[in-house]
Amino acid sequence: MRLTSFTDYGFRMLMRMAGAAGQSFSTAELARELGLSRHHLMKIIQKLAAAGFVETRRGGGGGARLARDPAQISLGEILRVLETGHALVECFGPGQSACTLMPGCRLRHELAEAEAAFLAHLDRRTLADIAWPNPRDGATRWCSPPDT
Repeated sequence: MRLTSFTDYGFRMLMRMAGAAGQSFSTAELARELGLSRHHLMKIIQKLAAAGFVETRRGGGGGARLARDPAQISLGEILRVLETGHALVECFGPGQSACTLMPGCRLRHELAEAEAAFLAHLDRRTLADIAWPNPRDGATRWCSPPDT
């Protein structure tokens, strides 16, 4: 499965915010840290704010911050919001499919099961689990090898 860059940056932004929960971040600050244009970052912030993950405030002392406790936000919940409208395969999307194998395709069922398992796994993890920097381990890099 491949996620969009929109989702990738959305997760990175939320990871950073979770690492300093309660702190407000300016769009300029986040854009610089993520190596992303402010315009693109604003689109991500708007989507996350509409879903209730982030709250924003304009003006001096404003910025964006988490609207909820990171331990109460599942990764699956975030993924579902950020990947809205991006079906795993064409036949999962809305409307007519151009697939010539439908309706007898057996791959569709297998992919649906795999996608459900993927989301179920992410539903068991929270934003607090992937906060950056993680206060528990003093992380200093964006990505580190997975736990073994």
